[in-house]
Amino acid sequence: MKPIIYKRASSLDELEQIRTLQLQNSSQNISAEEKFQEGFVTVQHTVALLEQMNSSCAHILAKDNDIVVGFALVMLSGFRNEIEVLISMFERIDGLVPKDKTFVIMGQICVDKNYRKQGIFRGLYHFYREELQHGFDYLITEVAAINLRSMQAHESVGFKTIDNYEEDDIVWNIMLWNWT
Repeated sequence: MKPIIYKRASSLDELEQIRTLQLQNSSQNISAEEKFQEGFVTVQHTVALLEQMNSSCAHILAKDNDIVVGFALVMLSGFRNEIEVLISMFERIDGLVPKDKTFVIMGQICVDKNYRKQGIFRGLYHFYREELQHGFDYLITEVAAINLRSMQAHESVGFKTIDNYEEDDIVWNIMLWNWT
């Protein structure tokens, strides 16, 4: 069995595989029980948007041979208006992060169901930090408060909740990982 490889996204095929994994784990496509036990992703990106984001700063992948088994999206603040549900988060971050600090948004993280509990979540974040910590002070993300599995996993890596807000009956926790 070959080890999982961590790398930056570099092909259209990889971006299409991200999209497929995203759809398989979307909150709209899984049961309430699965959401609670396994976690979920909220935003669905088009392949075109994934490609634009990747051109600015390549996404982080976990691959088993040629198959994308996990991803952590990289979103620069220039994409703040591209996904409507994230605009509120960016506006809040503007008031939370000191002007002299730089940050990148972890746009979404997901591991294929068949590859969970193997350290891939941590591996994605370890590689993310290794690749981007020299260009940014902070990594910021937001997690739905009801997504307990994701909240616990992010806290275990080093994220701290710095703010929360409610939108469309969902409480969102803005979480920051300080790389300085």
